[in-house]
Amino acid sequence: MNRSSFVETFRTLIYAVLIALVVRTFFFEPFNIPSGSMKPTLLVGDYLFTSKYAYGYSRHSLPFSLPLIPGRVWSALPERGDVAVFKLPADNRTDYIKRIVGLPGDRVQMQGGILYINDEAVAKVPIEPFLDEAFGGREIPRYRETLPDGRSWEVLDMIPSSPFDNTRVFEVPAGHLFAMGDNRDNSQDSRSAFVGFVPIENLVGRAEIIFFSTDGSARLWEIWKWPFAIRYERLFMRIE
Repeated sequence: MNRSSFVETFRTLIYAVLIALVVRTFFFEPFNIPSGSMKPTLLVGDYLFTSKYAYGYSRHSLPFSLPLIPGRVWSALPERGDVAVFKLPADNRTDYIKRIVGLPGDRVQMQGGILYINDEAVAKVPIEPFLDEAFGGREIPRYRETLPDGRSWEVLDMIPSSPFDNTRVFEVPAGHLFAMGDNRDNSQDSRSAFVGFVPIENLVGRAEIIFFSTDGSARLWEIWKWPFAIRYERLFMRIE
């Protein structure tokens, strides 16, 4: 390779890195799901894209949360029911993904496994059980919750009357959000002191689509198992 070819190749690589960095920072960022806190909506082994522009930009939109953006610019509030990625308030570093159920000024409470927003119960009806492959296909009670505006999603309620099924009233402060996992008995979220209210500044993006999913049965080097490990039915699934 002569010098001009090397320079051209190097320049092309730099351009590619810069374009990827711009896309990741301002448009879409990939995330993978490492835990079951958002079952049945998101499964361990799902890979998804989040839209970075949905809620505006803060320092957490930048790689390594570089403190280059003060506050939040072009800010937009999530809608109730959005699945969002945010930085854990305890360290402003760890990525969490949960469903936003409370906006600033809302009153949020769980009573008898029913979600109440501003003292109004969110409709919850049983549907077919969820077959949890992580527990050998065990059937987990599954429900559909529906907001008054018609937006709905599925949740799991494995343990009746668990501590998280009955909580105090949480009054969401200004500039903050209330986030919950869809796997209601197995989620560290705003109901716990460990997570608490989520500052709007900590939002990273809105979860949009699952672009890949694997059940984990094939290791990286087990190429012959890859075709059987992919959850084909989840590819390019939009996230409700």
